[in-house]
Amino acid sequence: MSDRNATEDRPPPGGKRGPSRRAFLTHSLAAGAGLAGAAALPALVAAPPIAPTEAPPPETVKSTLLVNGQARTLDLDVRTSLLDALRDRIGLTGPKKGCNQGACGACTVLVDGQRALSCLTFAAMYEGRAVTTIEGLANGDQLHPVQRAFVEQDGFQCGFCTPGQIVSAVGLLTEQPNVSDADIAELMSGNLCRCAAYPGIHAAVRDARGQA
Repeated sequence: MSDRNATEDRPPPGGKRGPSRRAFLTHSLAAGAGLAGAAALPALVAAPPIAPTEAPPPETVKSTLLVNGQARTLDLDVRTSLLDALRDRIGLTGPKKGCNQGACGACTVLVDGQRALSCLTFAAMYEGRAVTTIEGLANGDQLHPVQRAFVEQDGFQCGFCTPGQIVSAVGLLTEQPNVSDADIAELMSGNLCRCAAYPGIHAAVRDARGQA
């Protein structure tokens, strides 16, 4: 220990010892830090909250769709899919939202007689074009030949994919009225059936061939 430290630690004459210079500096610095923190606290508490930024309203467009022979004029968010317009705005729940990625075919509809996956396309794209869903195939109580064939051949189990399967089959037989037995499975492969009712589905397409 140096002579200086020894002098600081040595009691003063008379035996009464006061705080050392080191202890005094330590307490002073601690007190100063506490006062600074206390002074900053009201400013932190009183800071106003940051208001959230409001998203701009979606862009909309007025579109007229010819759905199952009936003109339907809708004010649509430009991002609305054809599937959502049919189900949520028009109330046609035949087209199903299965994967919503265009992989299962449950949402299949006909556009100008051609098969289309309604979950992958925007409704506004079909201004004035003819859209047909499963609800538009029958003529009153008279089933479409493909619908009747599905019933007769038990071409379904749970029924969730059935509207898309039937609409796809109608589109296929429009494209190829004399499709061969060997090609039916390949040309219907875009429509998946988790119940694996494919034998009945393919038999129904064969039965409806030449009638649809």
